[in-house]
Amino acid sequence: MLFWLSELADGGGIFNLFRYITFRAGAAFVTALVFGFLFGKPLINLLRRRQRNGQPIRSDGPQSHMLTKAGTPTMGGMLILGALTVSTLLWARLDNPYVWLVLGVTVAFGAIGFADDYAKVSQGNVRGVPGRVRFALGLAIAAVAGVAAMAIHPPALSGQLAVPLFKEVLINMGWFFVPFAMLVIVGSANAVNLTDGLDGLAIMPVMIAAGTLGVIAYTVGRVDFTTYLDVHFVPGTGELLIFCAALFGGGLGFLWYNAPPAAVFMGDTGSLALGGALGAIAVATKHEIVLAIVGGLFVVEALSVIIQVVYFKATGKRVFLMAPIHHHFEKKGWAEPQIVIRFWIISLILAMIGLATLKVR
Repeated sequence: MLFWLSELADGGGIFNLFRYITFRAGAAFVTALVFGFLFGKPLINLLRRRQRNGQPIRSDGPQSHMLTKAGTPTMGGMLILGALTVSTLLWARLDNPYVWLVLGVTVAFGAIGFADDYAKVSQGNVRGVPGRVRFALGLAIAAVAGVAAMAIHPPALSGQLAVPLFKEVLINMGWFFVPFAMLVIVGSANAVNLTDGLDGLAIMPVMIAAGTLGVIAYTVGRVDFTTYLDVHFVPGTGELLIFCAALFGGGLGFLWYNAPPAAVFMGDTGSLALGGALGAIAVATKHEIVLAIVGGLFVVEALSVIIQVVYFKATGKRVFLMAPIHHHFEKKGWAEPQIVIRFWIISLILAMIGLATLKVR
């Protein structure tokens, strides 16, 4: 929205800064961060009043959670979504279709998560909205996003799958790109949701992934960078750097209150929204495969659940002491901060590997 103030610059003056994506990205980060600090405490107080017993805790989870996490309010993802949405609308170009694509997916998945969190809190159990309903709604949203992405992408890239590490390799998927995009977006949303099980565990890897994808979006949106790096040029995606910066700032503001011991949980409101956002950015920038590297931690968390369920149904035995895998390490005696920080380190390493794919051709 504030981008249009650049028209007042007439080639100079302070408003000329508003033309630059990097300046607006920095402003979006600060805006979202300040939003988080300003509204974090009032929101938590409101959630505590509305949720007398806090987020319901799984009885089959680690027993320590019944003591340390009981009574903690959930739906803290509203703080991230509020900061992210306000900051993006203020600083991004609102005539850019990629911004609306990613923001639409984020808010829609956040609405699914909010309904699930509300059902859990109001009913006082961990069931919430039936899984099949959440999954069906997520697929519908992702399908719309996939079709929209095909319409927005340049004709040479529409329906194509870019393969990292290779200069000119494109796989023509045609309309099969839509179900592929659905898999990426819904899979990412649910993988982040599964990762959100310890204080601060999910939000930092999300921020790291968002920062990495923001750099990728800015890079592939500039023809000079793409020519130098031999990556595919996707005009217009540079504006997503502003969205990613806002997500990083909002996430940092939330982490202030989510750091151990957490004063609030993001809940499905936050985890589904943020996971959906990462998937949508990857689809928009044609870096779906790279997302599996950058978000490798989320992939491992999701795979640990799949492996556990399949193996248990086949043999009656478990591969892990408990799934998702962060609970496995809890059962092995690792302290919660130890697990969280080590998983952060792994996320950062994977992000660096993902960024390296831009240069390695």
